[in-house]
Amino acid sequence: SAAIINPVLNGPASAAMAGFSGLNSSVARQLLAVAKLVEARRTLGGSRQIFFVSQGGYDTHSNQLVVQNRLLAELGPALAAFYKATEALAIADKVTAFTASDFARTLRPASGGGTDHAWGNHQFVLGGSVRGGDFYGSFPTLALKGPDDVDGAGRWLPTTSVDQFAATLATWFGVAASDLPAVLPNLSRFQTGNLGFLG
Repeated sequence: SAAIINPVLNGPASAAMAGFSGLNSSVARQLLAVAKLVEARRTLGGSRQIFFVSQGGYDTHSNQLVVQNRLLAELGPALAAFYKATEALAIADKVTAFTASDFARTLRPASGGGTDHAWGNHQFVLGGSVRGGDFYGSFPTLALKGPDDVDGAGRWLPTTSVDQFAATLATWFGVAASDLPAVLPNLSRFQTGNLGFLG
């Protein structure tokens, strides 16, 4: 496998990858590698591919604004370059990038300018098939001791489940509706299994 994949990863970036020029963050390098593998999908024999990239550092118990500003300043341009690469390869409608996170942060600050672990979170989805420019789910009232704060520290209760998020992605990816209960056994607990953010 390495003999097949390494020439793709170590080869020069194609014209489709020009948007990555000057981006040296770990997440940009990972997304560039994914873009190269997607571009070489016919040579590699791939059809439905799933790639994971990661960007750690969001566990911000201290110095949150400085840390998040740095991380998001790396993530934004890297995702923009990746999307531009999918456009250049004429596959933007066949590639979807999405975030996933274990937990959110409290609204109440912790000592040292950070926040603690929380529950409800925001995710985003990017791609040519995404019905973008909108929020899906109910936006919480971001107020301490507000109607969505479950403990007074700003841990807000999510209104949309990970199962619904995953079912929407799985349906776009080709999982049949009849197979969703096997893939996501808790999906039936929610009113809708498809949030509608993918066309």
